[in-house]
Amino acid sequence: MMLPGAAFLILNNYIPMLGVLIAFKSVNYEIGMLKSPWVGLDNFQYLFKTTDAWIITRNTILYNAAFIVLNLVVPVAFAIFLNEMRNKFFAKVHQTILFLPYFLSMVVVSYLVYGFLHDTHGFVNTTVMKSFGLEPVQWYFQKEVWPYLLPLVNTWKNVGYYAVIYLAAVIGFDDEYYEAATIDGASKWQQIKSITIPLLVPMMIIMTLLQIGRIFYADFGLFFQVPRESGPLFPVTNVIDTYVYRTFIALGDVGLSSAAGLYQSICGFILVFVSNWVVRRIDKDKALF
Repeated sequence: MMLPGAAFLILNNYIPMLGVLIAFKSVNYEIGMLKSPWVGLDNFQYLFKTTDAWIITRNTILYNAAFIVLNLVVPVAFAIFLNEMRNKFFAKVHQTILFLPYFLSMVVVSYLVYGFLHDTHGFVNTTVMKSFGLEPVQWYFQKEVWPYLLPLVNTWKNVGYYAVIYLAAVIGFDDEYYEAATIDGASKWQQIKSITIPLLVPMMIIMTLLQIGRIFYADFGLFFQVPRESGPLFPVTNVIDTYVYRTFIALGDVGLSSAAGLYQSICGFILVFVSNWVVRRIDKDKALF
């Protein structure tokens, strides 16, 4: 029974890993990848000699760190609120409304954001700014606001997905804990603080570890589609994924793009093991492996 899944994993995940050789070669398409000359670490040296390496690494890590915190705190809060709703029909309605943005393409999300932030016809400029007597703002040229806008968009899109995961865990908790707490006179807040959140900790750790493993990976659509390729925003929106794409499209340098991608993968791999090791040192029963 394992054979089809194992075969798919090998064909889809492991055989393509031979492509990491590109990061150490100057690819000549006429003679093919295997016969192309080796350049050693030249592609990596070129990457790290520029300021781009620092900028894309900083942006990727800081944004994903913010996403990890927001995707932990906000969905857990919503999961607890949904579980506490007395009317289960309205709880399902709220759950569905929260979950819907997760299914939207980033192209659609980018147009929704554009509808809010358009210079002349956007909701923010035409309604919000005018109501306060303020001048319209060219949002796609204001890099200072995007470190706040992008986490907001990401949280809005993903909160329903993570909330459903945490809600499924909360529903599975034994009701006897809450009945005993009620008999002892514990309030709802005390029950949440002393029962729900501690029981959720293992799930929270697992979800956080999985996200830490991808801290060097950015949502390409979020950072490419939503800012609409606005050049003035590159210092705060350029991440490793968009850098690899732009390098390949603009320069056609597949070796440099592959070097950036390999750097991304190795850092993510190391982070997973380090994070899991830290968790094992604290409580090995809550570690991922």
